[in-house]
Amino acid sequence: MRESAIEARLVREVERIGGLAPKWVSPGNNGVTDRLVILPNGVTVYVETKAPGEPLKPLQRKWAKELTKRGHRHYKIDSVEDIDRFIAEVSGG
Repeated sequence: MRESAIEARLVREVERIGGLAPKWVSPGNNGVTDRLVILPNGVTVYVETKAPGEPLKPLQRKWAKELTKRGHRHYKIDSVEDIDRFIAEVSGG
């Protein structure tokens, strides 16, 4: 499965639970996460999507560390199973 297919499915599943998952583009800030997941309960989560088994690049790891250090949730999603776990976790189910 390609990264684009995983990302498209993530967006659909987030929208299904009433959330939004816009693409995050931040000029001059290489390595920012692919998606901001904005949930109905006032929570925003950062998600990096990857092709199955593909690791985070060094700048992506740096962003993940910076976000989590500041108390934000960051997820790397690279499979349908990851999407299912993510949706269950953020939707309380």
